[in-house]
Amino acid sequence: MSELSYEEAIRRLEEIVLSLENEEIPLEEALSTFKEGVRLSRYCREKLAEIEFQVEYLLKEEQEDEQERAGDGAAYPETGATDEEL
Repeated sequence: MSELSYEEAIRRLEEIVLSLENEEIPLEEALSTFKEGVRLSRYCREKLAEIEFQVEYLLKEEQEDEQERAGDGAAYPETGATDEEL
């Protein structure tokens, strides 16, 4: 399953939903398909959690970099003054 992209997994989930909505599907096939859907759903949630963690990490890192730049006494390009001079 890890070779699937998030988008591919979502497409497959959509196919599974359509398949399960068909009342003529045999019970055993429905159960098997449902299990696959549960696995795909779990995979998608994990992928989203990974991406969310990465975004939060990058935003936090950027915020820390901005705070460091603001507090290091660097000159402000507009005025040429440093933090201490302002």
